[in-house]
Amino acid sequence: MEQISVFDIFKIGIGPSSSHTMGPWKAALTFIHELDSQAKLPQVVRIQVDLFGSLAKTGHGHGTDWAILLGLSGYDPVTIEENSIQEIIHEIQSTHKILLKDSIELFFNPETDIVFNYKTSLPFHPNGMRCTAWFEDHGQYASTFFSIGGGFIIKEHEVPVAFQKQIPYPIHTSADLEYYCTSQGKSIDTIVWENELTWRSAGDIKKDLLQIYRTMLRCAYQGCHTEGRLPGGLHVSRRAAPMNKNLLGNGPQYHNAFEWLAEIKKSNHDFQSVNKWISCFALAINEVNASFGRVVTAPTNGAAGVVPAVLLYFLCFCKNAEESDIIRFLLTAGELGSIFKKGATISAAMGGCQAEIGVSSAMAAAGLTLCLGGDTRQVLMAAEIAMEHHLGLTCDPIAGLVQIPCIERNTMGAIKAITAAHIALESNPDFAKVSLDGVIKTMWQTALDMNHKYKETSEGGLAINIPVNLSEC
Repeated sequence: MEQISVFDIFKIGIGPSSSHTMGPWKAALTFIHELDSQAKLPQVVRIQVDLFGSLAKTGHGHGTDWAILLGLSGYDPVTIEENSIQEIIHEIQSTHKILLKDSIELFFNPETDIVFNYKTSLPFHPNGMRCTAWFEDHGQYASTFFSIGGGFIIKEHEVPVAFQKQIPYPIHTSADLEYYCTSQGKSIDTIVWENELTWRSAGDIKKDLLQIYRTMLRCAYQGCHTEGRLPGGLHVSRRAAPMNKNLLGNGPQYHNAFEWLAEIKKSNHDFQSVNKWISCFALAINEVNASFGRVVTAPTNGAAGVVPAVLLYFLCFCKNAEESDIIRFLLTAGELGSIFKKGATISAAMGGCQAEIGVSSAMAAAGLTLCLGGDTRQVLMAAEIAMEHHLGLTCDPIAGLVQIPCIERNTMGAIKAITAAHIALESNPDFAKVSLDGVIKTMWQTALDMNHKYKETSEGGLAINIPVNLSEC
């Protein structure tokens, strides 16, 4: 059985896409590590990267080519300085030289050495890429990778190495999770915490989860204080900063994200204002994501705003939360994300946007329901309700950019998550007609039936009905 940690679902990285940016970046980095481990890196005379399927069709809009350059150069998406990215890319593009692993100089022309195979897909997954290196002795080495969503990659013909340790509560379905909670008399977050102890110490789990939260908060703060337009050619105006300014007014004085959050807690709590704040949080994070900023995949970059927006809603408007509430929220949401990945997909190229916004909404609904006092069955019910009302949601980004309709969809996912949580809290799961496992199965069947043009190809929906000058994008 596949074992997925909460920290596989929540990963810190760079936008705009977990499958089209983070995945290819990780694949290119892995390829360089493979060459280095075989002591072949100094012998490389040429490298070519071929992109297939969805990676090719929306690669330019998602920054796939940039991600590959950064990966080949040896940069880590977790630690790279965001403000240096454009300078690094410009240097490679203008000089046609790249430093493999930041040490071995190689001639590399991105326009010819990154090949977009628009009409060819590899059989295993729509997000395929092949890295090929040629050596001084005329030999060559190639690796084929698939970016399967959420920043996860799989190498062709390679069985993923599972965790070697046995976890106390192996979970594949929501029924498994409910069984352990009932039989052990423990909450969802406690079950997940005990599984995580298999791989990390208690101190590391807490520290790393709070780092995830702080990254989410900093991202929201950055988005709420950055004006202008998003890059890419669509000239999309940032809306989070003006919303933040209108909601807070000119009175509050703050100097960092934590002081900002304190001011929001003291602000107007009427329905209209709270509703606007939820949208503001989600917009802010995905505007940062769309501009190659640092975000947390939750479970993907394209859906990175939903879980943080709902968490910030809880922290600002529901109760005087403590650190333990943040940890419980993230553990619960993360486990729900892993169940969706195991039973269906979190890749828009496989399942449309229901696999991204739908899953993130279900995750957020689960975390919020637990923190508001819901029992295990109500938590699972909330996740089911949230996904049920995202079934069939297509992925049709205009010009391949994670901007329209992606950014606004995060606001809708957050609102639906909160609605689902409140419905579940006022419901008796004994009378529920649809189970979470049933809706996950339905989601996967819907994904298989969905026309390929609605799976992150920009060949259908809004992507072909909204006129844009593609030469600018």
